[in-house]
Amino acid sequence: MNKTLLELTDVSIHFGALKAVDGVSMGVAAGERCAILGPNGAGKTTLFNAITGMIPASKGKVRFDGADITKMAPNGRAHRGIARTFQITNLFFGLTVEENLLLATRGLGRTKFTMMRTGLAQGDEHRIVDSALSRCHLDAKRDWLVKEISYGEQRQLELAMSLTSSPRILLLDEPAAGLSPAERVVMAEVIRGLPKTLALILIEHDIDLALGLVDRVICMYQGGVLVQGTPEEIRRNPQVQEIYLGRPRVA
Repeated sequence: MNKTLLELTDVSIHFGALKAVDGVSMGVAAGERCAILGPNGAGKTTLFNAITGMIPASKGKVRFDGADITKMAPNGRAHRGIARTFQITNLFFGLTVEENLLLATRGLGRTKFTMMRTGLAQGDEHRIVDSALSRCHLDAKRDWLVKEISYGEQRQLELAMSLTSSPRILLLDEPAAGLSPAERVVMAEVIRGLPKTLALILIEHDIDLALGLVDRVICMYQGGVLVQGTPEEIRRNPQVQEIYLGRPRVA
């Protein structure tokens, strides 16, 4: 078993009297693939925001690679190797696929605010951009404007942009949302093809898609962890069937 890379201890996020996340403790090992499931309002995306630093934890600890990052800003966490995608695609639609990736590549560099630079990829930027394009099945669309590619390809591009920082853990927030069945197949192939050393946490409402991509599942309900287990254990769990998947039909 690989060592624990991300560790949450009794993490809570409160908005007044509302407990959006309530005492969540969990760990993700290096290279592990994990899904977080639960109905709308269970606290899944809010938990992602706590991990990435977009919302400060009201209580509890967040540790990454042994270091306490509970109070660290989002950019500091990104530099340490935490990356994420969002439910709503946010891209530069008037730029090409390659130009979007180049901006993402330069975004974490010390020279990101330097104006006197070429718009062409240079040196290691070529390698990073080419690798992201290949992994996300976008080689043939590199010179297309983002507004010209399909929505599924836009979701693949967002994932590709998250890879340009060479993350150690990637948080995917509903990567298949709004995709057609054919596009979901492509997205699943892209996720399966990610480096085995990359830890992954996946939020996804497509149960079959999620359970087919991960080693372990955490089910949330009303801000807390309801149950954890393997995909097969989660499929058979009566609490999950009743609260999230719906009550089993009686013949």
